[in-house]
Amino acid sequence: MTIKTILVCLTTTTNAERLSKAASYLAQKFHARIIGLHTLQSIEIYPSIAVDLPSLATDAFVEDQNKQADEIRATFEKVTTSHGLNGEWRQVPANSSFAADRMIEHAHSVDLVIMGQEDQEHDRPDQRSAQEMLIKQSGRPVLIIPLAGTFDTIGEHALMGWSATRESSRAMHDAIPLLSGGVNSTNGKATILWVSHNDSDGAYLENTAHAMAATLDRHGISTSVAHWQNTKISIADALLNEASDRGADLIVTGAYGHSKFYDFVIGATTTGLLDHMTVPVLFSN
Repeated sequence: MTIKTILVCLTTTTNAERLSKAASYLAQKFHARIIGLHTLQSIEIYPSIAVDLPSLATDAFVEDQNKQADEIRATFEKVTTSHGLNGEWRQVPANSSFAADRMIEHAHSVDLVIMGQEDQEHDRPDQRSAQEMLIKQSGRPVLIIPLAGTFDTIGEHALMGWSATRESSRAMHDAIPLLSGGVNSTNGKATILWVSHNDSDGAYLENTAHAMAATLDRHGISTSVAHWQNTKISIADALLNEASDRGADLIVTGAYGHSKFYDFVIGATTTGLLDHMTVPVLFSN
């Protein structure tokens, strides 16, 4: 399997160009169709408020929404055209207090979803928590692009977090198409990192990590295994530090795979990466 359909969720004028560039890079690499999606915010009317909104206010709201959508579309089409791509534009009303509801509907039929890291300064209220909702509910691998930094490559060297869980196994397999060479390029390489907080789980994590590395090797992805033992920092920080040390251009990890109690004790890996990512992160759930 390879990547043939990419959905990029364009939420604001501030992230439209960087997300369009990341999506176009991968669309070129895999000769994939690229779909740009933008949701228009809905006006929420609460029955308890017995005041009619003036038509001028609603007209101004709609006009502002359409203006932003036009700017985002123009950016998307400029970037895709410059990469020689014929991108598909989709613009839909949110019809919900959560824009992610519409994003999830469009994500079900694609191979890869691309989104930006949450931007509390520019995201609309209905766009908050969209990343978490897409990761949990779309059933598709979700690639999150950081707010800051430039990323000329994605998938030439992936750092893969291994916890021997269903979610981490799915993430590894979801990453195989992304790490394949695509059209006229060589396959990427990977480093599998497992983190042990006690001696009892070390042997199992090590054995299963090497088994996964062998599987990736059979797909033509040169894979090595590394580990951190009894680290005093969170797993998220361990992954970020290792990615920086190894020059990785992608982190791959399972998402939301533990109970809230586990996250409280060990450290919420998914949340930590979503908040502090420095390279693109591929999440699978």
